Amino acid sequence: MTRIILFLITNLSVMILFGSILSVLGCCSSTTLGLMRTAGIFGFGGALVSLFLSKSVALSTVNGVIISKASNDVEYWLLRIIHDQAKKLKIVSPQLAVYDAMDMNAFATGARRNAALIAVSTGLLKNMSKESIEAVVAHEMNHIASGDMITMTLIQGVINTVVIFVSRSIAKLIAYWMSFMRDQDNTELEIYSNNNYSDINNSLVYFVVSAFLEVFFGMFASIIVFWFSRHREFYADAGAAKLVGCKNMIFALQELQHSHEPITSNNIVTLYINSVKKNIFSDLFASHPSIDKRIEALRHGIYLDKSSYFL
Repeated sequence: MTRIILFLITNLSVMILFGSILSVLGCCSSTTLGLMRTAGIFGFGGALVSLFLSKSVALSTVNGVIISKASNDVEYWLLRIIHDQAKKLKIVSPQLAVYDAMDMNAFATGARRNAALIAVSTGLLKNMSKESIEAVVAHEMNHIASGDMITMTLIQGVINTVVIFVSRSIAKLIAYWMSFMRDQDNTELEIYSNNNYSDINNSLVYFVVSAFLEVFFGMFASIIVFWFSRHREFYADAGAAKLVGCKNMIFALQELQHSHEPITSNNIVTLYINSVKKNIFSDLFASHPSIDKRIEALRHGIYLDKSSYFL
């Protein structure tokens, strides 16, 4: 609840600030309020909808099967591991799902930490040792216990809202300025005769500029989201190391380095424990730090002495 209140206050403060700027510059207050409502609805609405649908979307994307009752020794062992770790982390045991994939991977999702889901690939179950599988599960369990899914959604919602509001505010100012400049060059008769044309032109300018700015600002804003995502991976690794031992977590990460590249769509690949794709922008736009950096952080105990939870 605390993090929700803090993010809502941040979101409201940013909109009030930019709304005040628009009012000072002479924009209609009613238009500004309407813009604030639109930005809030679309900014937070999309993020919240994606959060509440995250489990069903993830399962359908990977064709995962929920294991409610163990049908073999491996499933029984997995369910027991999840139950034991959940008890240590003081959360409700998440659901377990298994999906068919060659890559060694797993992910956690869900709208609440006490109603979450952990999914593991068949490639992980076939190719990793039991100690490493347990470490991977512990990593995902720490994501759930830390409430990382809801925090990421709140951050995304705030950023979406700010991007929409700022982009459309700037677009509106530009449209007003261009309209004012045209008015200075026309006579009153020309203004009257070209009123419909002027309105259409203003709307077109507003649409084009706001669309461009939303893409432009959104690209830079995503850097913040990805930075936070990478930051939380280090904490999840450290939390897992506390549950299963640092050596086991490091060995699990080393095994993941030999995994096949995930082939699932991008909306799911960002959830994976191993999802880094090497490119020139990987340091800025990667949802996960490189495995080498994660291993180095564990070896040096950078995050081990810090709590894996915050807020």
